[in-house]
Amino acid sequence: MQHNDYILTLSCPDRTGIVYRVSGLLFELGCNILDSQQFGDDETGRFFLRVHFDLPPSVAPDALRARFAVLAADHAMDWQIHDARRKARLLIMVSKQGHCLNDLLFRVRSGHLHADVAAIVSNHTDYAGLAASYDIPFHHLPVTPETKAAQERSVLQLVDDLHIDLVVLARYMQILSGDMCRALAGRAINIHHSFLPSFKGARPYHQAHQRGVKIIGATAHYVTPDLDEGPIIEQDIERVDHTMSAQDLTQVGSDVESLVLARAVRSHVEHRILLNGSRTVVFR
Repeated sequence: MQHNDYILTLSCPDRTGIVYRVSGLLFELGCNILDSQQFGDDETGRFFLRVHFDLPPSVAPDALRARFAVLAADHAMDWQIHDARRKARLLIMVSKQGHCLNDLLFRVRSGHLHADVAAIVSNHTDYAGLAASYDIPFHHLPVTPETKAAQERSVLQLVDDLHIDLVVLARYMQILSGDMCRALAGRAINIHHSFLPSFKGARPYHQAHQRGVKIIGATAHYVTPDLDEGPIIEQDIERVDHTMSAQDLTQVGSDVESLVLARAVRSHVEHRILLNGSRTVVFR
């Protein structure tokens, strides 16, 4: 059976009766709830809800939104209703390390990630051939301190022209300006290694090897003007030991980074992430 799927996400001040009111409205419109997840945060006093439902063909999406807007106003809700059948449009940014890019392209091509890659942007030309093999437009936009502002304007123009839903920094080794971070607030995800202790600068896995780390990790988060301190979406770790070379650690790190970024992107395009101040609520 062909579903007319939609996903409702909302957050609001927590109080009794929210689920009752939402489910009651969907019932009145003849919707069939396929999945529902909720969370009440005692610390912030906010309530979060994600409902995946089937909308009857007789009900127009605009009519659904109009009815829900009245309910949302009563509860001071931040809310969105998404067409679950629509694929998110991605713009992937990459520099010279292609493991995350290659992983995302394969997941999209194989149907494991409900998205389309509209374009790839890089400050180098290393992955122009890979982009061509997937028939994806490749934009070489080199950047220097003098051209950074103009280069970022070009990227933002692509975001607008291509109707991009999410910008993915797949090991893009340039720091975005505060203006660009604000322009992409809530729709740009970055991936970076995360060790204990943290190793900054070049060759972090070689630094980790020299210090004899026992755990390698990666963190995916939303991009904010505070470098690598945006709301965390996904993390994972792998244990390593003294027998492993710096090259071994680099390979393990690449695998963890690819997996963590793919999970974060999937959560975003499936509308499973709600912001909770500087943190996130990520529904499984």
